Amino acid sequence: MKRPLTKNIIVNQMPFDLVAYERAGGYQTVRQSLGKIDPDAVLAAVVDSGLGGCGGGGFPTGRKWQAMPSVATRPGPRYFIVNADEMEPGTFKDRLLLEGDPHQLIEGIILSAYAVQANHAYVFIRGEYHRAIALMEQAIGEAEAAGLLGDNILGSGFNLIIHVHGGAGRYICGEETALLNSLEGRRAIPRSKPPLPMISGLFGAPTIVNNVETICNIPHIVANGAEWFRSLGRNGAAGTKIFGVSGRVNRPGTYELPMGTPMREMIEEHAGGMKPGYALRALLPGGASTGFMLENDLDTPMSFAAFAAKGNRLGTGTAIILDDKTCPVGFIANLQHFFAQESCGWCAPCRDGLPWVEQTLKSIEAGEGKLEDLDLLTEMTDTLAPGRTFCALAPGAMASLTTGLAYFRDEFERHIRDGECPWT
Repeated sequence: MKRPLTKNIIVNQMPFDLVAYERAGGYQTVRQSLGKIDPDAVLAAVVDSGLGGCGGGGFPTGRKWQAMPSVATRPGPRYFIVNADEMEPGTFKDRLLLEGDPHQLIEGIILSAYAVQANHAYVFIRGEYHRAIALMEQAIGEAEAAGLLGDNILGSGFNLIIHVHGGAGRYICGEETALLNSLEGRRAIPRSKPPLPMISGLFGAPTIVNNVETICNIPHIVANGAEWFRSLGRNGAAGTKIFGVSGRVNRPGTYELPMGTPMREMIEEHAGGMKPGYALRALLPGGASTGFMLENDLDTPMSFAAFAAKGNRLGTGTAIILDDKTCPVGFIANLQHFFAQESCGWCAPCRDGLPWVEQTLKSIEAGEGKLEDLDLLTEMTDTLAPGRTFCALAPGAMASLTTGLAYFRDEFERHIRDGECPWT
């Protein structure tokens, strides 16, 4: 099985320095591309590859790049930003790449910025990722010293500076326009769209924002071609993806697998199945802002299209397991606590609705709930549905609640009827 994204990562060892990375074939695409092939050729390869954004949305990367106006029609500054603000509960795949192979990300940034002709790049990293920040700064310093960054890279005439920016620890900065506001020194709140960042982003200039994993794919696509990348996937999907599993499985962690691999295969084969004495009750397939899946849905291929057809989202592709000895009401209440405290407060439904949801769930979990509370929670899932709030934070929070009320209503009613949580 080919694992282009993680082939250089060795567990419990320092990542490759510049010498080791180049010895493994690193930066060859930069040397063969900058000033030697047209930037549009790099863009075309990404379009043809079918690479989707790996931060959770799955939007075609090439189409996003194509939406940026050309240098001829919009001269002036252009920015390329890597969203490394990985704060989705249950998600830790970008940390693996940042800490395990920082030069791969730098190579991806160089090629991506070249494709869209951006001369300034930012890596916006979650502030708590101290090790990742230090390793990225070290790798950038090595690349600058080798002439792979800076002015007139390798004599190509292309200039690029990469800045590392540590965030202040707010989940909302994972939303690309809130990230832009934070970079500008403003309050981290989403912007009204349109205009999209590709047209008016950082400091009002055309800007591309992509996820870490997305950009780490770029050197491999440029080196091997779009058809090669598409051939890596299964069940009609393209490429590989870093999937993850957390919870009571025998081998929790991250796994680079073909996109389109069934969820059951990842859990039972790669993660080793459930620990002795535990059974799988349900799971969130792609972080805390996706809906529950039951055991009979586990054969769904892990791809954005397959999950959309099921009315769910693949999200980040990192599954959170709910086992048969964990209270689903408490599980959901814990997730809602996170989302309520991470609301940026910009729109009333999210600012006021999420704390209301959290408190209602806490009352039910404590045995103080009423049957009418379930009607209220159902109403809130509609009030905070997509299109009712300024951004996707609150609708994402409602994914687990909506499916939880559908799949575990008997558990909610049991808490209310018995006046206590049966799992404590």
